[in-house]
Amino acid sequence: MNAQRSGAGPGLHLESPYLNNGLVVAGVDEVGKGSWAGPLVVGVAVLGPKVVSGEFPDGMRDSKALTERVRERVFDGIGAACSSWSTGWASAQECDELGMSEAQRLACGRAFGSLGVSVDVAIVDGRWNFVSPLVDEVVMQVKADRECASVAAASVLAKVSRDRHMRQLADHHVHWSFASNKGYPCVQHRAGLHAWGPSVEHRTSWVFMDNQVPWTGSARRQRLGDQGSLFSLM
Repeated sequence: MNAQRSGAGPGLHLESPYLNNGLVVAGVDEVGKGSWAGPLVVGVAVLGPKVVSGEFPDGMRDSKALTERVRERVFDGIGAACSSWSTGWASAQECDELGMSEAQRLACGRAFGSLGVSVDVAIVDGRWNFVSPLVDEVVMQVKADRECASVAAASVLAKVSRDRHMRQLADHHVHWSFASNKGYPCVQHRAGLHAWGPSVEHRTSWVFMDNQVPWTGSARRQRLGDQGSLFSLM
């Protein structure tokens, strides 16, 4: 097994000790945690035999290292290079009601629940274990999306899936520029919040609302309908 790919990019050095023992390894990454609007998405990817033998698809990188155009181009190839992959979602409302930590666990549980295979080892980007007890062994690795091929795959698959969803939401929520900002902070997003308040896709419990939305009290907590009508201030 070629644990390190040629050239720059993630390799298999984290997966190899487990794969060599016949264990099923999944890479795990999340996207949308820092967004003001839209869902939190957790991606899970189990690499296929070609990748395990050292044949890496184009674009298997940390999603943040790729442009949106490139991510879209390589998405299908990365998905095809996985023996199984899935995403799990937690809505903006669930993020509000549960808090981010529990919402992340919820999305992760949904991802593993739809994966279709039993996983022995999960390699997770970051320091916080939101996977246990879904998988017996969890390996935490900071910047795993840059170093670990399965986590890089999960990163791209989750990112593109969420971005596509946010572009669809933009058609019905026109005031917040979701197509370009994907729910993250930017000048246009702030302008939309100041003018129209939050939509049904915003995480209204987040502290940023106190600074970005010019209304206060219970009116601030109301959500807009699909057409983005103004608050009814009472």
